[in-house]
Amino acid sequence: MRLLPLLLAFTVAGLAAAGRPPQQIVYARVSPNPGGLGLFIASADGSDERPLLATTDLDYDAAFAPDGHTIVFTSERGGSAELFRVQADGSGLERLTDDPAYDDQAAFSPDGRQLVFVSTRQGGYARLRIMDLASKRARPLTTGSGGDYRPSWSPDGVWIAFASGRGSDLPFAYGRWERLQLADVYIVHPDGSGLKRVSEHGQFCGSPKWSRDSRHIVAYCMSAEQTLTNRRAVPEAGTDGTDTRLVSFDIATATSEVVKSASGVLFNPSFVGSTIGYVRKFPQGPVAAGIYYLDGRTGPKGEIRAASWSPDGSNVVFHKRIATPPPVWRPAFSRLASYEMTMTGILPSFDPSGDRFATTGRPPNPARPFASSIVVTPSGAEQGHVIYQDDARNVLAPQWSPRGDRIIFGVGVFGAFFDGFNSRVVKPGDRAEGGAQIAMVNPDGSGFREITSGPDNSAFPSMAPDGMRFVYRSFGSAGDDGLKIKNTETGAIVALTHGYDNFPLWSPRGDLIMFSRLTGGNYEIWTIKPDGTGARKVTSGRGTDAHQGWSPDGERIVFASSRMGFKDEAIYTDAPQPYGEIFAMRYDGTEIEQLTDDQWEEGTPAWRPSPPTSTGPRLTNIDDAQT
Repeated sequence: MRLLPLLLAFTVAGLAAAGRPPQQIVYARVSPNPGGLGLFIASADGSDERPLLATTDLDYDAAFAPDGHTIVFTSERGGSAELFRVQADGSGLERLTDDPAYDDQAAFSPDGRQLVFVSTRQGGYARLRIMDLASKRARPLTTGSGGDYRPSWSPDGVWIAFASGRGSDLPFAYGRWERLQLADVYIVHPDGSGLKRVSEHGQFCGSPKWSRDSRHIVAYCMSAEQTLTNRRAVPEAGTDGTDTRLVSFDIATATSEVVKSASGVLFNPSFVGSTIGYVRKFPQGPVAAGIYYLDGRTGPKGEIRAASWSPDGSNVVFHKRIATPPPVWRPAFSRLASYEMTMTGILPSFDPSGDRFATTGRPPNPARPFASSIVVTPSGAEQGHVIYQDDARNVLAPQWSPRGDRIIFGVGVFGAFFDGFNSRVVKPGDRAEGGAQIAMVNPDGSGFREITSGPDNSAFPSMAPDGMRFVYRSFGSAGDDGLKIKNTETGAIVALTHGYDNFPLWSPRGDLIMFSRLTGGNYEIWTIKPDGTGARKVTSGRGTDAHQGWSPDGERIVFASSRMGFKDEAIYTDAPQPYGEIFAMRYDGTEIEQLTDDQWEEGTPAWRPSPPTSTGPRLTNIDDAQT
């Protein structure tokens, strides 16, 4: 028989048992921060609000059972996203799933005996499964391309509605590198038969919920382009004054009508008695975000992201954002015991010893997208210190010199990176953004000097092992983009590539430079020899492969990828690229391994040199052998 995979919350197992410590990978998660989502329960009007659980971690996506006495929700306490059940008073916490895959977005059958939920157990893609609660056994419900999200069971038990990206690709947002989310509303019988699309294809409709008579579905809809802006925590106002629409679909007649259209981002609708409740994000302004009703009533306020009402409509359980600091060094879940994962800041880079690392610090004033910084932190510490900051510009992507005596980085405005979605690249030369330069500084913050000049946007430098050359990407004001190599002693500059190439990194062995190239609508990872020969594409993922890093021996590459697609509707994630997962592979593109599995944005990974022989507690999972 085959033993079920066992998740061990804190363990020192893995390759250490074979005499080799696990490889250490650090990466950034854009949102949420650890502890940044919590569950609350309140009366439908917002009174008597209180935490649902005595202790929280990262808890979200709660749903009432049909009897109103229990609640199922998702939590990352102890590792990967798993389903839990609890009494409505917060007692009797029970774990329902135990799998290294991502399990989320559960909804009850009308009799309360089954759950339909989203899971990545089928090859890493978001699919629907149905669980029998008595046995806790789950079976697949949906297959096919594109993710499936936010299922809802009809009260008569005949249909399950859900949103799906099947039949759609991942187009770029206008003038940006982020991907839009196209999705349609579908219905399917619980046995997997009768799959039928309900909404019009080509834009976005999501989070379908059933009316009590099982004849109507309410969902929220918007244009594909708005799926970028509206995934922000505080969206910008739409140009037409109407960000989303609440739409009712008649299943019998295949007709639809808009039931609510207003300024602000309306989503997560549900039939609540004779009205409809929904969650509302707002552009910055005087009106509070929170829960509202079509009949004019209001509910709990705050940065609420998903809500579920009790069967009688008197109570609502929801999760909302909680202000928590970004992680500096936070152990994280790993799908593989051979890798130890740690969440940290943006664009991390280790010194040659692995004892300290540099990251890009965020601009201190959210209203002013300037003055990012270079932060140096001892590995394992919970606080670093700023070594360099330019109040009028930004600094970006620090990398250490081979001897650890200097840090090289880009300095400029970098509006496309720091200014939300306000900077667009729509014609040749837009990427130049007024120019940016490569600079160096000592690790203590002294000795700052710029080592390039001119109108081009130069950034993402990486030094050769000899310490005399560095490779960087250059965006020209005339559209003449590509990678360049500069000799720091002679000042000579040689063009290495031509076209949209980015994120170059010199191999620790010195034999290759890897980079991300835009070809055919996808970003792929390539390698090239420093003399410009031997260019080779080493990934063929769906959408984006980028933000790569070398292993200390130059044998493997860690990178971020969108190849698994969306696993939730992006509006719930508050992240620009919530399809990003961390992968590792050999330098030739073989032996690909997935290291993270969730619906958040994971990116900018780095490999720590010289992993310690004793790693201490960490989050991991072990698959038991087949016997």
